[in-house]
Amino acid sequence: MIGAFYEESLKGGNVDIEYADGRIRPLSAERWLRYNEGDEHILARCCGPTLDVGSGPGRLTVALTRMGVPALGIDITPLAVELTRRAGGLALRRCVFEPLPGTGRWAEALLVDGNIGIGGDPAVLLRRLRELVRSGGAVITELSPPGAQSGVHTVRLRQAGRTGDWFTWATVSIDDIASLAGRSGFPTVERWHAAGRWFASLS
Repeated sequence: MIGAFYEESLKGGNVDIEYADGRIRPLSAERWLRYNEGDEHILARCCGPTLDVGSGPGRLTVALTRMGVPALGIDITPLAVELTRRAGGLALRRCVFEPLPGTGRWAEALLVDGNIGIGGDPAVLLRRLRELVRSGGAVITELSPPGAQSGVHTVRLRQAGRTGDWFTWATVSIDDIASLAGRSGFPTVERWHAAGRWFASLS
């Protein structure tokens, strides 16, 4: 059901994220169909085979492919995978916690557009990516700004009176990434700010 709402948002439908505490904000997934300012600061750091986790419609996967960097997008939403392939990228309908090709051989893995929140437990997610990237490889992640509160949120998607099941999603502030990375097998953290976005490279 989550995927169905996400697909509607990719098509331009008005889908909202509802928080258990009553907050509501738009999903607006169609913004991931096109270049987002600051994307170039991610792409420039991908020098080898790159796994784009939660790749959505694949703008980064496709951009890397056009740059000559081998890239694979993974997403659980069929339409997102179809859009990536249609645009010339390689993508699989797969969850990051399922068996994946190239395990232990990826040079970089991407967690962009809030995808460090996948599964609601960033430490578990990062430990999984530690298994996927090769020795000396890096996870490049987008984070919440300084001063933001890291946490786990119970949310669901809704549209026109229909609601999906509740699920957990996490947010991580740039302030907290170093300690989280260290606990997850990444002793080195480089942080930077570009185009109003906050990023870190974990290795």
